Amino acid sequence: MKFKSAILAIMLALSTLHAQGSWSFESWINSLKKPDFEKITNSAERKTAFFDYLLPMVKAENNKIRLARSLIKTNQFNPLQIQKLAKKYRLKSVNKRSLLNAVDTIPVSLVLAQAAVESNWGRSRFSTRNNNYFGIWCFKPGCGVVPKARIKGAKHEVMNFYSSNKSIEYYLLNLNRHHAYKLLRQIRAYKREHDLKLTGNSLSEGLDKYSAIGYEYIELIQSIIRQNKLSRFD
Repeated sequence: MKFKSAILAIMLALSTLHAQGSWSFESWINSLKKPDFEKITNSAERKTAFFDYLLPMVKAENNKIRLARSLIKTNQFNPLQIQKLAKKYRLKSVNKRSLLNAVDTIPVSLVLAQAAVESNWGRSRFSTRNNNYFGIWCFKPGCGVVPKARIKGAKHEVMNFYSSNKSIEYYLLNLNRHHAYKLLRQIRAYKREHDLKLTGNSLSEGLDKYSAIGYEYIELIQSIIRQNKLSRFD
């Protein structure tokens, strides 16, 4: 009886969280599968575990974007849905071209490389405790975690996510709509227009504003892609 009661309690908690829009059953299962990267002392094994963990989720989130992109191309969104998309992606001009330039995938190699750098291969306290693999900030009090090294007068926090999936989803949206990554989207649009393959190496050229170190950050990301042969996923 105690076992049945425990199962019912867990199911009730999950259904409540799902209704609140915080968790889904998939996210809960994902949290159970999350490796303890800190305990993996062999660096090669840690890298493999890190990529194996994130790769299916990155592909899944990119597939959601591909579906939306396909619906835009085939004019299957109604005007209200188009307006909602435009608002979500912060578009000033609402037309098919502007939508397709924003609603697009990010090469898997780039996602994995940035996750590795920003989370210290899944070992940072923000990735382990808050599922934030990309160093994403937010600016409303209580929206995340205050960094220990935050300078006096700064108001940013490191954003909290309910699951790793949500972290990846928001990261992709961030690259697709934030003004700081306009160059990345322009590079991608050019490649789409000329039927060229999207690669993490090429799109990384639009990340100079992702970090305070500027172009050195781009070189770092490219080196991670190269050293770990991540282009195989693009």
